[in-house]
Amino acid sequence: MTLLIDPAGRAAPLPNAARLAAERGVPVLDVVVPVYNEQATLAHSVRHLHRFLLEQFPFTFRITIADNASTDATPAIGAELARELTEVGYHRLEMKGRGRALHTVWSESDAPVLAYMDVDLSTDLSALLPLVAPLVSGHSDIAIGSRLTRGARVVRGPKREIISRCYNVILRSTLAARFSDAQCGFKAIRAEAADALLPHVEDTGWFFDTELLVLAQRCGLRIHEVPVDWVDDPDSRVDIVATAVADLKGVARLAKGFATGDIPIRALTDQFGARSGPPSLLRQTVSFAAVGIASTLAYLVLFLALRSPLGPQAANLAALLLTAIGNTAANRRFTFGVRGRAGVARHQAQGIVVFGIGLALTSGALALLHLLGEPPRPVELGVLVLANLAATVVRFVLLRGWVFHSRRAATPCEGESA
Repeated sequence: MTLLIDPAGRAAPLPNAARLAAERGVPVLDVVVPVYNEQATLAHSVRHLHRFLLEQFPFTFRITIADNASTDATPAIGAELARELTEVGYHRLEMKGRGRALHTVWSESDAPVLAYMDVDLSTDLSALLPLVAPLVSGHSDIAIGSRLTRGARVVRGPKREIISRCYNVILRSTLAARFSDAQCGFKAIRAEAADALLPHVEDTGWFFDTELLVLAQRCGLRIHEVPVDWVDDPDSRVDIVATAVADLKGVARLAKGFATGDIPIRALTDQFGARSGPPSLLRQTVSFAAVGIASTLAYLVLFLALRSPLGPQAANLAALLLTAIGNTAANRRFTFGVRGRAGVARHQAQGIVVFGIGLALTSGALALLHLLGEPPRPVELGVLVLANLAATVVRFVLLRGWVFHSRRAATPCEGESA
């Protein structure tokens, strides 16, 4: 369970949200429905959601229509729904932006658990209770509906499917994201987590979700994922190209902020009393380079010591194998922040596979060199150094993207999101 730090500096567990809401006389859950020019679907969707919550949801709730600068009949419909249905509220914003709408309403809400969903209700509402239950109990901090995890059932066109999966790959490779679906319009967060994170979320559009999740993960907060049944809305007003461009700019901004320290992850981590997430790409690169330099020097010493008794190929094999074991262990601890004995054997086994790729590169370079005759020792060493540099780049990519990537590499003490 995530801990908050009290004024005396002591960590205290999160309270049960239902009990807290009862004490304060507020609803347990505030579901925000961001809308822009949704006069055709707003009334039907809100009434359907309201009926579902009344009949099947076990906690008290509020539905807040967050109207970001609609120019059609949406304001009149939203206001009428708020007058008609006791548990429905209407909030008008004069500027567009889904992120702006969520930021504003979540910041002003008195509910201990905050959520949002798209007005088209593309996500089956049966997933709502599994989404918010871990937040109500205090066992998770953020919950997301996922269309890309096992158990999800999704109906949508191949274009959106490909774009979504490509975006997921980008987030994993650039920001070390461990959540599976950043953009599904079906999420919830505990209010204390929102209060801490929202001041640091800059995006006011569609990248808002990703930025919030990346910050949460870096702070060591626990992210709960729920597979959802989701049907694409053919009348969606999302501009895919413009959204994709904005998302890529957001990814670049976050990567820069983490690298330069402009995003105060350490301060946020201390506030939550949790361990920080994985090291930044810049820190990983610097640490990997330092380990690589030490490994290369050790490799050259071993190669020179073993070349005469074993020959060049056998010496290369032995030197690479010994340094690969040490290299994997050092990168596991210092570059990727993995501690403890759990997974050591698997990491070393996968490291041997990576070693085999490096061996193929260096041995291939040696074989090609010796096809031209017996080279001078400095030339042989120079070729090996260049081949090792190429193998080092491949090694970093594979270690970061395979061996020490995602949930497989994390242990509970590292702030792994679940």
